[in-house]
Amino acid sequence: MNELHELEQKLGYSFRDQSLLETALTHSSYTREKSKAIRCNERLEFLGDAFFDAIIGEDLYKSFPDKEEGFLSRIRATIVCEKSLAMKAEVFSLGEYLRIGRGEEKTGGRKKISILADTMEAIIGAVYMDGGFESAKAFVLDVFADVLENARHGKYIVTDYKTALQELLQSKGSASIKYTLAEESGPDHDKTFRVELYVNGKRESEGVGKTIKQAEQHAAETALKGRKDVF
Repeated sequence: MNELHELEQKLGYSFRDQSLLETALTHSSYTREKSKAIRCNERLEFLGDAFFDAIIGEDLYKSFPDKEEGFLSRIRATIVCEKSLAMKAEVFSLGEYLRIGRGEEKTGGRKKISILADTMEAIIGAVYMDGGFESAKAFVLDVFADVLENARHGKYIVTDYKTALQELLQSKGSASIKYTLAEESGPDHDKTFRVELYVNGKRESEGVGKTIKQAEQHAAETALKGRKDVF
């Protein structure tokens, strides 16, 4: 069976123009090594990102008629984030179908979250180019049906609070986010870190953890929970 046809069956969408699917699966590292004449998926990724955001936004708008903008932005941020896209890419085993360069191959490019997420967006862009908006909408709503259903029942689990906060603030306009180590205590084998979070130069929250990363996540979580109409 043709590999692209096999992937189409997994995706539940048959391309009229299979070259669009092939382009969606072509990483820029492959183009750099092979030939600049071969198109990579960056343009399709750009397109897919825009329509993905709009489709999810429309669905949430209709699903939560009584919720304010802040709440909708917060939920959308948990769905359109890199991790969410990469998880769906893994469901379809997109990494196995990718065309990537030798260097990227050696560094585990087929399993990188950023590459998988970008490829998933490129697939959405390819579906739009192949079948139009309604096809792209049907595809997105089908692929993310479980995620959207969970959101409707209040099941939106956030594990990366830093990313969620960043995407929420970006949805409201540009924002400068800075994490500053405020305190370090305890012996070397059992340290505790306290981090302060600043948004646009103003102290927003603080977080504590056994590592700096944990403290930053805690600070971001506290900031999210302290915002009105977020959840």
